[in-house]
Amino acid sequence: MVGYATELIESGVQSTGYLLKDRVFDIRAFLESIERVAAGGVAIDPDVVGQVISSRRRTPLDELTPREREVLELMGEGLTNAGISQRLYISGGAVEKHTQRLFAKLGLSEDAGVHRRVTAVLTLLAR
Repeated sequence: MVGYATELIESGVQSTGYLLKDRVFDIRAFLESIERVAAGGVAIDPDVVGQVISSRRRTPLDELTPREREVLELMGEGLTNAGISQRLYISGGAVEKHTQRLFAKLGLSEDAGVHRRVTAVLTLLAR
């Protein structure tokens, strides 16, 4: 439902309606929605709007800088810090700084039981 509703909203088409049949109890309100859409307006169920908005919420990945994102993607390709350093033409120290910052932004603290690189890459893939 969210995917279709998002596509419908983003299309920019006027005269748009998206109502959930399970929530249409009031015939008068339903007819008013139909008339509103027929007149060029919009009628979207509040639950649909809420779900679309919640699906658009920012994640910690959105806080990464372009370079941190690039480092994370190269981690996902299996590159070591040295490999990332060579690929991006930056020092190993710079790779380490970007890595530490992206771990912090993703909320991945040092824990002997968790491999932060793997968790960071899984976070990227889950998006």
